[in-house]
Amino acid sequence: MVLEGLPKEKHLGPLDPSTLVATLPCAGDAASVPTAPTLALGMCIDLDDIEEAGKTVVSEKARTYISSAADNLHSLENNLSDWSRIVFRPRVLRDVSAINISTSILGIKCALPFFVAPTGLVGLTHPEGELCLTRGAARTGVHYCVSTASTRPREEIMSCMREEQAKVPRGVRGMSHLFFQLYVNSSSEITKTIIRHAKELGYKGLFVTVDTPVSGKRNADSRLRAREELMSGGMTKATIPPPEADEDKPGVEKYRLQAAAALSRSLNWFDLAWIREEWDGPIVLKGIQTWEDAKQAAEMGVEGLYLSNHGGRQLHSAPSSLNTLIEIHTFCPEILGRCEIYLDGGIRRGGDILKALCLGARAVGIGRAFLYAIGAYGVDGFVKATSILDDEIRISMRLLGATKLSELRPEMVNAWEIQRRVRRLGTRSRI
Repeated sequence: MVLEGLPKEKHLGPLDPSTLVATLPCAGDAASVPTAPTLALGMCIDLDDIEEAGKTVVSEKARTYISSAADNLHSLENNLSDWSRIVFRPRVLRDVSAINISTSILGIKCALPFFVAPTGLVGLTHPEGELCLTRGAARTGVHYCVSTASTRPREEIMSCMREEQAKVPRGVRGMSHLFFQLYVNSSSEITKTIIRHAKELGYKGLFVTVDTPVSGKRNADSRLRAREELMSGGMTKATIPPPEADEDKPGVEKYRLQAAAALSRSLNWFDLAWIREEWDGPIVLKGIQTWEDAKQAAEMGVEGLYLSNHGGRQLHSAPSSLNTLIEIHTFCPEILGRCEIYLDGGIRRGGDILKALCLGARAVGIGRAFLYAIGAYGVDGFVKATSILDDEIRISMRLLGATKLSELRPEMVNAWEIQRRVRRLGTRSRI
């Protein structure tokens, strides 16, 4: 991964294995063996409990990285609050004795209607990083979308998935698969190399992130870096030097700056042609935030639309993914049957997942909750978080009067509070 983004003039030769730990991009900041969380795993009743436990265990750097969002957190708050603006309309006197909540993503069956959202630098949270998430996904039958910014090599993650698949019970075996999230590099040749590598390894779908021409301003990250620099004696002026001028930052910070500098600022709709040619498989665009872009993407033939504002970490005052989904319902509902819709952002309850599915989503991505889960409890925490969501989905399905996901319909929710806001853009249809 390092060589993919490193200019040739920076290649210094083979790496001395004895120096490996000291020179890894995140070595100085990687998670140590977790200490015991303040809350026993069996006492975790919902994802909020798991988050609180995780915050007491992971390092300050990891906690800041996971929880940070753009500017004054307005986008993150939008993500969290909009779910409460949707109200269910349950139907009664229906036989709900048997429930089936399995689904498929890009034609690949999975046990539950959610997947592990792509998150970078998982090694900050748990010593095994992405391998811990992979083991959890394999054991619970959910798919995992691996980030370009992983702290473990892509081939190691894929090997781990195959090894775990051989261990899980027959009913779950083979259900979990890996997708790959792509940050398009400023060099098209580097991007093509990354795509080919993921394809050769057997990743099943390409999730192209389209909302990162630059990294958003994340105040919590900036404050932590400034404090660390001040404490180390590196900050002697009232102002901090620009990131481009700082060549000596260690660990994750140096990795972050290098990754940000490598992001393509010229990525545009025409680039999808050569990305499609290199991948030759299903493509999902991640970071769609308006109905106009959703419609254009569908017209260009992508297989999936991933509605997301990057966990509230990019643009200040960005719309929630739920807001974007209702925009689609209002202004271009015809695309709902042409490509699969996924979304993430602020999902903390199984009922929230069902709200998204009622409105046409195929599945949702869960990110922060799983990071806190493995940070506090390792793979067992991942399995517990999945079990909590599974239980909440089944309870809510029965109370809604539905026995399988295909029975979920827009008329099962009242989305008027958000739709009224959306309709100020114009009027077409009504949920």
